[in-house]
Amino acid sequence: MILNFVVWDVNPNIFSIPDDIPLIGGFAIRWYGFLFAMGFVVGFFIMKRIFRHENIPYKVLDELSTYMIVSSIVGSRLGHCFFYDPQYFLANPIDILKVWEGGLASHGGAVGILVGLYFFSRKSKKPFIWILDRIVIVAALGGFFIRSGNLMNSEIFGDVTTLPWGFYFLRCFDSSYATDPRHPTQIYEALSYFLVFLFLLNYYWRKNGSPRPGMLFGLFLVLVFSVRFIIEFIKVPQVGFEEGLFLNMGQLLSIPLILLGVGSMLWTRKGSNIK
Repeated sequence: MILNFVVWDVNPNIFSIPDDIPLIGGFAIRWYGFLFAMGFVVGFFIMKRIFRHENIPYKVLDELSTYMIVSSIVGSRLGHCFFYDPQYFLANPIDILKVWEGGLASHGGAVGILVGLYFFSRKSKKPFIWILDRIVIVAALGGFFIRSGNLMNSEIFGDVTTLPWGFYFLRCFDSSYATDPRHPTQIYEALSYFLVFLFLLNYYWRKNGSPRPGMLFGLFLVLVFSVRFIIEFIKVPQVGFEEGLFLNMGQLLSIPLILLGVGSMLWTRKGSNIK
């Protein structure tokens, strides 16, 4: 064995200001928020290169970025609230706004982005599928940054493992989970999403920036949510009602997105004009 387990005791705050300091006390910058933002920043520069290659004005990218940021945050938050704990949030709707307390769902983010980009396509007069085929490249990279943020938060980890790279998450939400080494599923997912990003970006450039409409979108859905579906089998349930279920909520929500991806790829191979 190369490793003998990893003790993960990382502070989720990059820095914080104590409560007793007047006016600005109780303020903290967290790794999760920083990495979440980095996904948009790095994605912006990648999209800038793509837009330059296709001679698309940068002002279109600025508008697209706004739609992406708003729709992904709103969709991710609403997805977490109503997919995983609707009873609580319907009874406490003001808590939906407390994004800083955590709780974002990638499936909700996917739906939110689809809705946001649909409205953007109507406004910009760009084909919907053209936008999706390019956005998914940086969306996969965003998944890498988000799961890295989950690692820094010591959350969304896996079941107990005897593998030498198991992690003791000493700062996890429940100290009873910190007594055994666990699968670092955040790392498994982050690396998988990064590989999907590299694959999609390479595919785009191999097609000289002109892939068949719908192919990149379909590949993204199939690859990302298949990875998610598989890794969920070794994850600790995020909410109580998932205990004892053969398929958890994350897997149930992944299935229609995988099927949508397969459908997009089949239509593309038939030469359909998807808009």
